[in-house]
Amino acid sequence: MALKNINPTQTNAWKNLSAHFEGIKGTHLRTLFTDNPNRKEDYTINFNDFSIDLSKNRIDDTTLKNLVSLAEETELKDAISQYFGGEEINETEGRAVLHTALRNQSKIPVLVDGVDVMPEVNKTLQKIQDFTNEVVSGNWKGYTNKSITDVVNIGIGGSDLGPDMVVDALKYYKNHLNVHFVSNIDGDHVQEIIKNLNTETTLFVIVSKTFTTQETITNASTIRKWFLESANEDAIRKHFVAVSTNLKSVQEFGVDSNNIFTMWNWVGGRFSLWSTVGLSISLAVGFDNFNQLLKGAHEMDNHFKDTAFDKNIPVLLALIGIWYNNFFESETEVILPYSQYLNKLSAYLQQAIMESNGKSVDRNGDKIDYQTGSIVWGSAGTNAQHAFMQLVHQGTKLIPADFIGFKNSLYGNQEHHEKLMANFYAQSQAMAEGKMKEEVVADPKLLPFKVFDGNKPSNTILIKNLTPLNLGSLITMYEHKIFVQGVIWNIFSYDQFGVELGKELAHKIYTAK
Repeated sequence: MALKNINPTQTNAWKNLSAHFEGIKGTHLRTLFTDNPNRKEDYTINFNDFSIDLSKNRIDDTTLKNLVSLAEETELKDAISQYFGGEEINETEGRAVLHTALRNQSKIPVLVDGVDVMPEVNKTLQKIQDFTNEVVSGNWKGYTNKSITDVVNIGIGGSDLGPDMVVDALKYYKNHLNVHFVSNIDGDHVQEIIKNLNTETTLFVIVSKTFTTQETITNASTIRKWFLESANEDAIRKHFVAVSTNLKSVQEFGVDSNNIFTMWNWVGGRFSLWSTVGLSISLAVGFDNFNQLLKGAHEMDNHFKDTAFDKNIPVLLALIGIWYNNFFESETEVILPYSQYLNKLSAYLQQAIMESNGKSVDRNGDKIDYQTGSIVWGSAGTNAQHAFMQLVHQGTKLIPADFIGFKNSLYGNQEHHEKLMANFYAQSQAMAEGKMKEEVVADPKLLPFKVFDGNKPSNTILIKNLTPLNLGSLITMYEHKIFVQGVIWNIFSYDQFGVELGKELAHKIYTAK
């Protein structure tokens, strides 16, 4: 089987959306709320600890009906079935796309080429648990018989951004281990990380599927050389582990074969934090919390797989994103988590979204004449309000926003949290409603400068608490949004040939020096 090749702009739903857009594009959100006093309740979807408020979008019931029809006409239901069923939907690389299997906590087999992958996945998960418990308990000893105090994850891209983001997001749940991340090939970066580390008590996790990634192997080799200034070759097996499929090269590096954690070619790098790539997460917060992260992802998987499109959170977020991208011609979207713990979320989502759906050729291999992937950016609130929100509120560009907030703080400082959440609600309200000239008290000369047009759309994602479980669901929600948009835009979301040319040229330039 293969994903259907359907040009979305040729569907009846797209034509209906185009006609509908002409009628609704000038309608203000104030009018939509006036016309329907129950709009907030009618456009809110609840899922476990999540409440997703879509009411501040420039949509009505007809918009949603036509968007759902677009999903149906582009065969999204069949695509979801293939996605979870282990079909080779990454056709250009001849691979299934099965990061969902990594967090499959049901007893249901997942077949790839007729073979159930779940026994191997569960075996590997057990290995992560056993290793984590050994290190966290202090039973894992270094070459001078001291326990581990620091862990350094050496990777880049999906082998860095996901684990780094999650470890930062779950700081509240961290144990005594200090986890660091080395990614950039900039030598200053690696030196800054290792300069205060003790070789006797540091564990290095090298993450590279092929064990050939230039940045990762260069950094790992530099660290190995630094390590051997204090220790002998035999000590490497007690301080270096690897996540890779290239067993030969890993063992030549000096890593003990028992300390190699396998990967699968059906796991894309930017969706791999659920796999052995997440070993640093497990070490940072303990395996039980890592498993809760997987459980939260699995619960969102089930919601996405089993829920009708008109109540399906990832599907609706994806469709509304297409509405702005392709009809309002909005080129960017901003992610605004009102939690300092999620400060790295927008950087993580930049890779996940832009590397996946930044494509200009459709699944037929033909050039596309419509817009695909959005430009994603953002920062943590309230910092963002003192940085770039001026442009969002009063600039000339339409920038849809996702506001992500939590009902409760983790440390329980009520005054701080109430002020944070007051800003959370105020920003989305200001974007939607604006400020009319009748509401402005100012010198008449200043009136034009103090009026806000409003009518700027946003989603409000309110979650009870920041827990490993809820974080797993949140990340997965965005993963499936990416998938849905890729299906509808008729592109392949799971290759990334666009990054290869720069690598090839860099190699030529370096070797020609």
